[in-house]
Amino acid sequence: MEHVNDGGPALSDDGPSAPSAPCAGGGLSEALADALAPVAAGSAADFSVAVLETSSGASGVHGDGGYATASVVKVGILAALLLGAQDEGRRLTAEERAYAGVMIEESDNDAATALLRTIGGAAGLDAAHRRLGLTATRTGDGGRWGLTLTTAADQLTLLRAIFTDGSVLSDRARTYLRTLMGRVIDRQSWGVSAAADGNGPGTRLKNGWMPRDTTGLWVVNSVGEVTAAGQAFLVAVLSEGNADLDSGVELVERVARTAVATARAYASR
Repeated sequence: MEHVNDGGPALSDDGPSAPSAPCAGGGLSEALADALAPVAAGSAADFSVAVLETSSGASGVHGDGGYATASVVKVGILAALLLGAQDEGRRLTAEERAYAGVMIEESDNDAATALLRTIGGAAGLDAAHRRLGLTATRTGDGGRWGLTLTTAADQLTLLRAIFTDGSVLSDRARTYLRTLMGRVIDRQSWGVSAAADGNGPGTRLKNGWMPRDTTGLWVVNSVGEVTAAGQAFLVAVLSEGNADLDSGVELVERVARTAVATARAYASR
């Protein structure tokens, strides 16, 4: 079984791989491949990244295949809860809001497990993901939400639903999600935030990390919105096979910085 720091209760490494998503964005995907080749060559871990420059719509993906979400799935759990509340024509209860707050801001695992039950378990989360446009994400069996398998492209799709117009999520729901992602506690504010330059409204993110019991290697992920040079970027970085948490954070941050710099240059051509 997993000894989970952040990925959820009673996790195991077993389960089918998520289907690979095709690379999107054409030229930007090619530019990402070139820019990230030295990063890949210098790392024993596997990684994938998807990035969108929101004003131009330029997007690209580097890497494919399925990655365990660890706690980045908590964004999807909250989105599913908000979709359900929309369907019922109601606001979240006080208890749901309390769970949502600590789940996103502090990455509380018990809150995630409670809200997963509220939305109907794995079937409910999978259904919500489909409504949000995620096509290659499957929830872990038996409530093992940290072993949900996803792709960087799917995580970018989820970020689009939260941070751009035309979403099935209401404006109120999107604002609520963005607000909580902007309140993540300081010790969990690493990751895609490394690509921000400090001149924007602040990073809004969610991270996930957990060791694999079968290998001792780490899953380290980060997804969110950052601002650099006055431009907003949505970024999802997934990685697996890291020697430890610190090296995983270093890899994710290097990938995020490289991806945002590449997308910025591509969008300004």
